[in-house]
Amino acid sequence: MKTPIISVKDFHLSIGSKKIVDSLSFDVHSGEVFAFLGANGSGKTSTIRSLLRIYEPTSGDLLIDGKPFSSERGYLIGYLPEERGLYTRSKVLDTMIYFGELKGMTRAEAREFSLKFLERVDLADKADTKIKKLSGGQQQKIQLGVAVMGDPKVLILDEPTKGLDPVNRKLLLDIVDEQQEKGAAVIYITHLMEEVERLADRLLILKDGKARAYGTVKAVKQEFKSKSIEEIFVTIYNEKSAEVARV
Repeated sequence: MKTPIISVKDFHLSIGSKKIVDSLSFDVHSGEVFAFLGANGSGKTSTIRSLLRIYEPTSGDLLIDGKPFSSERGYLIGYLPEERGLYTRSKVLDTMIYFGELKGMTRAEAREFSLKFLERVDLADKADTKIKKLSGGQQQKIQLGVAVMGDPKVLILDEPTKGLDPVNRKLLLDIVDEQQEKGAAVIYITHLMEEVERLADRLLILKDGKARAYGTVKAVKQEFKSKSIEEIFVTIYNEKSAEVARV
């Protein structure tokens, strides 16, 4: 069996006296889309931040390509956070080239990629426009371009289609498909269960920092005797009984 590109084992996170994540374990493999699901406050973002060492885990192992993440290994990761992080006073092309160089690309490589990407997402005429003058959907596409630059081994997408119209939503999902085909492990965070049905190979549903469902989409549906991931999600969040992690 192949070694997973991401391995989380017995992960606990407490901030002050509050327990955020409790005994969480899961793996993500290269070439798969892994849907990481849960309501707001379930521990999803805290887990990602701990994986990237923005938060220090209370205990447990969180490994990317066999080691704890560090800034020197940033080239492994493409991250589109829910809170967008572009420099709004900079021009589009300058911003993309800057991030490309941070990922280890030469200036020429970053420029070539950026121009091709802007052409593909119908923003070639915005290359010299300041990001603050773009619409939210246009900024979202630039953020995605930054995330996929350099073909990272791990692509973390947090609510990537938020605010996109159907045409641009399909364009983004097609780009996600391409990254998966290139061998990237895609961690996909969304509240839209139809996107999970469309994209995901495996999934994990968090509730109160604990895994409540984990496995292939087919296996989770069989376990819960349901044809719908959305129905399973609602069932989990409506449960009042003691929580038992399903692994």
